[in-house]
Amino acid sequence: MSAQARMPQGAPVPILMYHAVAHEPRPATRGLSVSPDRFAEQMEILAAHRCTPLTTAELAAIWRGGGRALPDRPVLITFDDGYEGVHRHALPVLAEHGFASTLFVSTGWLRGPYDTGGGLDTMLDWAQVRALAAQGVEIGGHSHTHPQLDQLPDLELEFELRRCKEIVEGELGALPVSFAYPYGHSDRRVRRAVRAAGFAQSLAVGNALARRRQGPYALQRVTVRRSTGPAEFERLVEGRGLGLNFARDRALTKGYALVRRVRQARRKATRTRV
Repeated sequence: MSAQARMPQGAPVPILMYHAVAHEPRPATRGLSVSPDRFAEQMEILAAHRCTPLTTAELAAIWRGGGRALPDRPVLITFDDGYEGVHRHALPVLAEHGFASTLFVSTGWLRGPYDTGGGLDTMLDWAQVRALAAQGVEIGGHSHTHPQLDQLPDLELEFELRRCKEIVEGELGALPVSFAYPYGHSDRRVRRAVRAAGFAQSLAVGNALARRRQGPYALQRVTVRRSTGPAEFERLVEGRGLGLNFARDRALTKGYALVRRVRQARRKATRTRV
């Protein structure tokens, strides 16, 4: 790619957050799922716009000044939780286009010896996760049981991060270096804990474009829903605004964050009195 095609290092990057890819998702995941046909259509849009998908680790390395320039039309394709459709439906499409992606797994939700029974739909098993990794999908952490991390005491928070990392390393033979906060929630304490656990970067939600100034432990993502149509998806890829749905999501995210801070302060005050 020519030097003229490189993006400024501070340019915003869309980080797409997917969950399930399924024809008939269960009610718990329906709103945050996409159909296989819609997913294929969205990947065609990325290809038509000559986007350059990166893994989470690759983007973070670029923004840390690792020597590589930000490519033209960068985008991140990320999947949360670990639904089976990522292997069945998404992987063949990604492989067809040669697109990089990142899968963030909740290790206690996946089928296998560590399953805690919390999965919301049909989940990946570890053979499928290994197959994804073998195809170049970055495997990141998403906690062990998918709790709201900012609501946990320190020891439980440490366990969720450490257990997730240990299982991924044991199954894949490589340490995960990227993390995504369950439900997108974090605070300063959680971000410090994620860093102390050895993760080099982490993704939130925020429903905004990612920017270098956000720092490696608070990179923003945008939610791709079942209701995200081609026109709205294309506007996002082109950087022409996130549309009304994303504006509503941002408002809800900020409002709920305030509610959570108030609740957390009340719990701390209660513990202090006791």
